[in-house]
Amino acid sequence: MRSAAPFGIPAPALFLVAAATLAEMVPPLGETPLGAVQHVVSFALIIILFDGGMHIGRRRFGESAVPILWLGTAGTAVTAAALGILCHLAFGFSWQPALLLGAALAATDPAVVFSVLGKREITGRTGTILEGESGANDPVGIALTIALLSTTGAGADAWLQGCRIFAVQMVVGLVVGVVGGRVLLAFMRHVRLPRPSFNAVQVFAGAVALFILATVLHGSGFLAVFAAGVLVGDEPAPFKVTIVRFHSVLASLGEIVAFTILGLTVPISELTHRDVWLTGLGIGALLILVVRPVLVGLLSWPIDLRRGERAFILWAGLKGAVPILLGSFALTAGAPDATRIYGVIFFVVTLSVIVQGGSVPAAAKTLGVPMKRVRS
Repeated sequence: MRSAAPFGIPAPALFLVAAATLAEMVPPLGETPLGAVQHVVSFALIIILFDGGMHIGRRRFGESAVPILWLGTAGTAVTAAALGILCHLAFGFSWQPALLLGAALAATDPAVVFSVLGKREITGRTGTILEGESGANDPVGIALTIALLSTTGAGADAWLQGCRIFAVQMVVGLVVGVVGGRVLLAFMRHVRLPRPSFNAVQVFAGAVALFILATVLHGSGFLAVFAAGVLVGDEPAPFKVTIVRFHSVLASLGEIVAFTILGLTVPISELTHRDVWLTGLGIGALLILVVRPVLVGLLSWPIDLRRGERAFILWAGLKGAVPILLGSFALTAGAPDATRIYGVIFFVVTLSVIVQGGSVPAAAKTLGVPMKRVRS
């Protein structure tokens, strides 16, 4: 989806809003089972994260590993906690819904950033950190949400239970990703199929298998596929160009499918309720103008970046399909205030994609962020 939409509106926002509008006009479309939507979006996310990991590669990741891991973990946790506290104190959510909102909205999606840059790509450490942060914080945000939804009871025991679930998700996912990535790379080098396209499909099947394995072992399948993608990204292997191109196209298609099918799940009429759109506007403003610039900005201070690059990374922390997916988890889990949570998340994501996304090209130019032309 590396193309900017007309009128300065990012393409992901168009798919999201158009699908929601269509579901309102054709009610049967809005009756798509939420479980089926979650499966489709999760499948798309496997593709997107594996492709993102391959695009970064082990060399680029190693050069910026500390800031990527720092922002992807500590930045996500701080953002989730700050948003949770604000949602509880300022918008009247009880603690569990407030923390669920914080965890869901903590993840960023630079894939949207790159889609609005058209035929330009961010280069240098700035692009690597943006991509790496997204790849790292998606699994972290998902694991935080699953941990919050899996806890029972209240008090210290519930917090310890949530921390244990989160830790298992991260450790198991990372181990499966690292070990599985090495196995997948050996498979790519030594098992050759008659046609290049068959090898690309074989690698994709391997990524899906790693996701399933990590999930069965109670780990983060999303972290596993991202880590595996990083490990195989810039390593030589037969038919590597074909494999990379195949996954790049598949990831672009996955992003479109994810935004479109998620748009079908939120009736426009729900967003007109004052406690949804007004709350979403307030939370979105706090997230965009206060939480990320101030708190994540403080965390990014030790990172060696020019002032303009730092400012761009903080501004370009757009929200994407993952927060809406996590909101749907709250719905299917029967979490308190789940319908309001889902509507607020949808509003915040739309606001972020349109307002932040629409300004990304101008921000990159103004802040002097290095870019290069890419092939269509």
